[in-house]
Amino acid sequence: MAEPLAPSPSRTYSLRSLVQLGAMQRLLAFGALILLLVVFSLASPNFFQFDNLVGILIATTVNGVLALGVTFVIITGGIDLSIGTVMTLAAVMTGVFVTNWHLPVWLGVVGGLATGTVAGLVNGTIISKLKVPPFIATLGILNIARGLALVFSDKRPIYFSDTPVFTDVAMGSVLGRLSPYLEIPNLVLVLFGAAVIASLVLSKTSLGRYTFALGSNEEATRLSGVDVDSWKMAVYSVGGLFAGLAGVLIAARLNSAQPSLGLGYELDAISAAVIGGTSLSGGEGSILGTVIGAFIISTLTNGLRILSVPQEWQTVMTGIIVIFAVYADILRRKRA
Repeated sequence: MAEPLAPSPSRTYSLRSLVQLGAMQRLLAFGALILLLVVFSLASPNFFQFDNLVGILIATTVNGVLALGVTFVIITGGIDLSIGTVMTLAAVMTGVFVTNWHLPVWLGVVGGLATGTVAGLVNGTIISKLKVPPFIATLGILNIARGLALVFSDKRPIYFSDTPVFTDVAMGSVLGRLSPYLEIPNLVLVLFGAAVIASLVLSKTSLGRYTFALGSNEEATRLSGVDVDSWKMAVYSVGGLFAGLAGVLIAARLNSAQPSLGLGYELDAISAAVIGGTSLSGGEGSILGTVIGAFIISTLTNGLRILSVPQEWQTVMTGIIVIFAVYADILRRKRA
């Protein structure tokens, strides 16, 4: 295997500058989140109530888990538009395994996770082996997953009425047993647990190192003797795994698998990653920033809803924030 190419001093300085500027953007994103909390608390006495804050946590869970997976993909310089409908397909397959086939709940959960992982692997294979651009490949899988969800569900919601433990485990509260002031659903803990695992994978494993390498300079990584295609397939599989987890969580939260759900979730997930400092140009991003970005979106949506701002204007505000985040990324890369 060839020795990795040594970075030039100018390249090393540029990467160091990008890391510093990325940390600054994450700090700014956290400041923006605090500012939103303060503004909405002053604007409405109902915002900073415990039940509403728990509602924000719950609303962040699914989008946050999706955003964790897409962060890996975007860091490589790719994109995944299929995560929303893959999430739906994973939820439907969980319902098929648990409700229709009467399999144990844990096996249905594994089936949902496997569904997402396989979809991600297919994405990665099409992109790496067939050289189809990520935008087109994942757009195709988006439609395939959407169609399969309708086929396997027979176009009808699948309910978990016969397996209440599935919803109880997710919406129950382990922390609430310790203190009545900590009635936070377990699925929120799943988000934070998944974020910790994703952060460790991204920062401490070979997968994480090659994820950044692919986004920084794919050709140089290939010339260093790295099997770029295999690592790219692995990255998209990880993105699919998180989409599968999001599917299991949303099914438990709604106590049903809704085959028509999913479109639009991918945009919120990508927005969360970008707002948190993940660069659409690749080579830069962090799990902490993505989690902050996900909370910014859910906090903004919740606050505007409490203030009775129409849904369409909530979407407009999210779009403006995303454009600003991308423009900020362009400026800091020029500075670097």
